[in-house]
Amino acid sequence: MDNIFNLIQQQLTPDVIATLSKQIRSDEATTATAAQGAISAIVGALSKESANPAKASSLLGALDRDHDGSILNDVVGLLSGSSSAANSRSNNGLGILEHLLGGNTNNIVAMLSQGTGLDFLKSGKLLQLLAPIVMGSLGKAKTQNVVNQNNVFDFLSGSVKQAAGERKELSMIEKILDSDGDGSVMDDVAGMGMKFLGGLLRR
Repeated sequence: MDNIFNLIQQQLTPDVIATLSKQIRSDEATTATAAQGAISAIVGALSKESANPAKASSLLGALDRDHDGSILNDVVGLLSGSSSAANSRSNNGLGILEHLLGGNTNNIVAMLSQGTGLDFLKSGKLLQLLAPIVMGSLGKAKTQNVVNQNNVFDFLSGSVKQAAGERKELSMIEKILDSDGDGSVMDDVAGMGMKFLGGLLRR
């Protein structure tokens, strides 16, 4: 079974990174680095969501309704607003983040900002732009019968475990996702050293 990170990575072509950079008004190197942290955060949240059978079922329903992977046919157009899917429910990045991250959204954005050097607003926009691409990649895996009700948790949690060695920020993201959103975990993480996190994301 493939890894969700590998499926998402296939979408991050040089043209896509260039378009993301223009959208958030950052240089391509910083955008590419920050994108990896953003993807880790979204996938980590999806893995946590899928651990609950009811939420996993709801997630699969959302994939069927709004995220069949068709938005991946023109990712540059999606990001730039020229694709017909740009104004569709499948491209509602803010809604995806609110559902998956909830009260921890600001903590995740702050982590990304402090770890990459992007300001808070740019980090938030990058997460919002990437969320539909992550969901589209998962939806495409479902339409190709890679993912179903019985294995979605194993697929996502297995992907996180496989990537943990390379994406060491996942452990910090997990701590934030397990918090109640009151900022205390972010204080702890900051105390542990955002310079360390920055080094991981810039590796």
